[in-house]
Formats: sequence, structure tokens, C-alpha cells
Amino acid sequence: MVYGLLCIAIIVIIALSIKIFLMRKAAVEIAEAFADRLKTDTNTLIDISSRDKKMCALADSINRELKILRREHHRYTQGDKELKSAVTNISHDLRTPLTAICGYLDMMKSMELPEKICNYLDIIADRAELMKQLTEELFGYSVILSSDGNSEKEELCVNRVLEDSIMGYYAALTEKGITPNVQITEREIVRTLNRAELSRVFSNLLNNAIKYSDGDLHITLSDEGIVTFSNTAKALSSVEVERLFDRFYTVEAARNSTGLGLSIAKTLVERSGGSITAEYSENRLMINVALLEVRCKK
Repeated sequence: MVYGLLCIAIIVIIALSIKIFLMRKAAVEIAEAFADRLKTDTNTLIDISSRDKKMCALADSINRELKILRREHHRYTQGDKELKSAVTNISHDLRTPLTAICGYLDMMKSMELPEKICNYLDIIADRAELMKQLTEELFGYSVILSSDGNSEKEELCVNRVLEDSIMGYYAALTEKGITPNVQITEREIVRTLNRAELSRVFSNLLNNAIKYSDGDLHITLSDEGIVTFSNTAKALSSVEVERLFDRFYTVEAARNSTGLGLSIAKTLVERSGGSITAEYSENRLMINVALLEVRCKK
């Protein structure tokens, strides 16, 4: 009698162990398949080897949610493509008439007109030129987003590119009363990047300094290849700084802007594998650009 009960207990334990093993195996299969479906754009559903009703029901439930998630993802992707295409087309269509308007205004200003009319023309020309600049910025942003990011790269000396960018903006900085304090490491920082994209990043950061700086600008390039732009900006708040890299976000101090400059810089830096962050402490704005792993030449 006792022997019979012991045999039954052993059989039950073995059966439960097998069931637990199969359920754990099914759980692992579901987890691995779920992770794979999230990474790949495929309509393949999750399939498990177990015939357990509960595990099959779990797999079916996840498959239903995956179908909904995939449908929403496709809808978002398509909408994003259509938006980028619309922005590109609109900004492109605006460039031609704006260029023509600026040209006709230049012709009118060359004519002998009453002083009052000339003043009005100057105001119109300033506004038209501003619209032209904003349209160019919008068009450039849409082009960057539409590209696949596989731009031609070469070994660059970050030191030289940064120096060239600063020199290119030196007149604009001094016009705003800003004399940049530049500290660049003597060590040559070599990186494999696209020259135009790196120059665009530095240009946008310098433009940002012109908009927000209260009269000072410190630019440093460390031995580790980290570029820092720092300036006093009392008009900013910590909340505004957190949103500086958001698309189309502008603060009160920069009304004449699309808010795309820093967003473009962030896109280009992250596309190259680097990172860009902003800090705000004691009325100072600091933007740090950490590029990919550097290779230094002594």
C-alpha cells in the first residue's frame, strides 16, 4: 500500500516537473520571440512549442497586441514621412518667391525715392531677409531628417574645424559685443566625421550663443575631445534649458528663430554616435558636445 502511494507520488512529481519545465521553456520562447518582433519589422507571429492552454492563450494575447502596435507604428512612420515631405516642399516653394521679393526690394532701394518710403523699404527688406533665413533653416532641417545619415566621412582634426568655425563667426560675435574666450587643447583630436556636418554643429552652437549670451562666451576643447560652449544667460530658466533641443521650441529672447538650430545640432551629433547636453547653473548656460571615441596624436 505504502509502496503504491510512493510510486504515485513519484509519478506526480515527475509529471509536474515536466510540466513546469515545458512552461518555463514556453515562457523563454515567448520572451525571446517578443524581443525579436520588437526589433524587426515583420508580420511573423509568436509561436511556441508548448500546447499548454494558458501559455498558448498568453502567446495569442501578445500576438494581438503586437498587431495593434505594428499597425500604429506603420501609421506613425507614414505620417512622419508625409510631414517631412510636406515641410520640405513648403520650405522649397517659399524660397523662390522670397528671393524674388528681396531682389525687387534691392532694385527699389537703388531708385531715388522719398526718405519715408526708403525707411519703409528698409523695414520690409529686413523682414523679408529674416523670412528667407528662417525658410532656409527649415529647409535644411527637413533635408537632414530626410537623409539616411550615411554621409561621406573622413579623418578630421576637430581642433581645426572648431577654430575655422569660430573665425567664421568672429565678426558676428563682436558685433553683438561678444569677445569669445577660446581654450583649445594643443593635442590634436582626430575623428572620423563628415566635415560639413561637424561645421554645421559648431555654427549652430555659435548662433545659439549670439542669441542667448549676455555678452560673454567661453569655448573649450578638452584633451578627451569634449567641446563646451558656455555663456551667461540670465534670461533663461532651467525649464527652458531642458527644452532647448526640442524641435521648433524658442524662448522669449529668440523670437527671430525657428527653434531648429540646436535640434539640428543634436540630430547630427547623435547620428555620428556622440551626445550633446545642456546645463544651467548660476545663470550660465553650458552646452557640452561629446563626440565619438577620439584618437589622439601627440
